[in-house]
Amino acid sequence: MTIRVLLADDQTLVRAGFRVLLERAPDIEVVAEAADGDEAIALTRAHRPDVVLMDVRMPGTDGLTATRRILADERLPGVRVVVLTTFELDEYVYAALHAGASGFLLKNLEPDELRRAVRVVAAGDALLAPEVTRRLIAAYARGPEVPGLHTLTTREREVVALVAEGLTNGEIGVRLGMSTATAKTHANRAMTKLGARDRAQLVVFAYRSGLAGVQHRR
Repeated sequence: MTIRVLLADDQTLVRAGFRVLLERAPDIEVVAEAADGDEAIALTRAHRPDVVLMDVRMPGTDGLTATRRILADERLPGVRVVVLTTFELDEYVYAALHAGASGFLLKNLEPDELRRAVRVVAAGDALLAPEVTRRLIAAYARGPEVPGLHTLTTREREVVALVAEGLTNGEIGVRLGMSTATAKTHANRAMTKLGARDRAQLVVFAYRSGLAGVQHRR
């Protein structure tokens, strides 16, 4: 199936560049472009894309506010947002995750990484730039125990650790010798037990609890 994408960035050349890079892939289609947060919200409601690539700094309503409004809109189930920015400021990372974004990437990523990010997020997974992951490690290396962590089974802990590594359900299945559907089930159960809204928040919980970085190989 074709993944429908909406681009939100106040720079015309940036949007044009992303459109060209994305539409080189036969399974990705850019359905609309927005120059500010308000336009991004309106066009998302009009086109209902699978993925919104959202810039942070835009005139008027910024990208983080637009992300919160889009993901809080009950009329837009299934829409996922990836925040794209040239900045690595911690407050952007945490604000994007708390807003419900499924990914946070820097604009200096390679074309193949951009297309992969769209596919990964459209499939329901979370994706964080390596730079962002390192910041989460530093921020939560000695964090308090996460409520509900003790309720996770051994297998659920293994899956959460691999989600934090950035693996998709399919990749987790291969690593642990299970089907993609089973890996997804374990991840979903872990999210329910931990009160995580999505896989991006599951990554944060993994770092806070110390599960991230634990190697699990069959």
